Amino acid sequence: MEKNSVFEIDGENISLEELISSFKNSKMKKGSESKAEQKRKQEQELKPYQAELIKLQQHIEATDQKMIILFEGRDAAGKGGTIRRVTRYMDEKHYRIVALGRPTAEQKSQWFYQKYIQHFPRGGEIVLFDRSWYNRAMVESVFDFCTKKEYDDFMKGVKGFEKDLTRQGTIVVKLYYSVTKDEQANRFERRKNDPLRQWKLSEIDMQAQERWDDFTNTKYTMIKQTHSHNAPWTVVRSNDKHKARLESLKVILNAVNYDQRDESLDFTLNADVVISGAREIEIMDAQRASSGKFIG
Repeated sequence: MEKNSVFEIDGENISLEELISSFKNSKMKKGSESKAEQKRKQEQELKPYQAELIKLQQHIEATDQKMIILFEGRDAAGKGGTIRRVTRYMDEKHYRIVALGRPTAEQKSQWFYQKYIQHFPRGGEIVLFDRSWYNRAMVESVFDFCTKKEYDDFMKGVKGFEKDLTRQGTIVVKLYYSVTKDEQANRFERRKNDPLRQWKLSEIDMQAQERWDDFTNTKYTMIKQTHSHNAPWTVVRSNDKHKARLESLKVILNAVNYDQRDESLDFTLNADVVISGAREIEIMDAQRASSGKFIG
């Protein structure tokens, strides 16, 4: 049958070529709608837990407690998107997001923690750090932005610093987002090609794939030496962004014994997505024993 064949449909003449094109566009639209619907359903799945976060926030305010949540991990691991889901319905008067840039000359001359402490929560407030003092243990160490002595001093002192924080009543939640090398590469590629995401790419991002093993080794040392009873690490597998966001909400909610918790919700953590820092070290040790190197 030739493409210039003409059919009558609903009283209108249409060529075979136009019919095929219309069918393809319909299929594409249907697929697009399906993806949008899936995303809508995922956002709906988060809402009961986001409602619980409002209760948690109200409890923190009513009891005059202080809470710090650290979001760490590789570039493009999903930290920013998770932070947005955590805070989406919270009362803006009682939380802050802190994302610090490069230290100034003045800050470099100060005690290392000084630039972070000035952003710490007052009573009744939650502060979310989009990267934190652990920059020294990861990015600064890998790219030699700090000296070996500065790195060693940090690694020796950070557990004591956090122990003092928690001993004086601050709730500290430390989340590390773990993404595979291939998935990170895919996300970087999307950022390059999307004008709305290109601002997210930095010079350091462009080197992240080349320095993958360096970051992996540094991650291992950081978690092994800074995981503690007072301020433990929770590792979140974030290749699936939705699952990572959902489980992150649960981790945060499980960190506080707040009032009026909805017991009908499932707060059990997905073991395929969330593991403790101690368990992550066991897994990485097993990888190294079997293959001679860490996988991720």
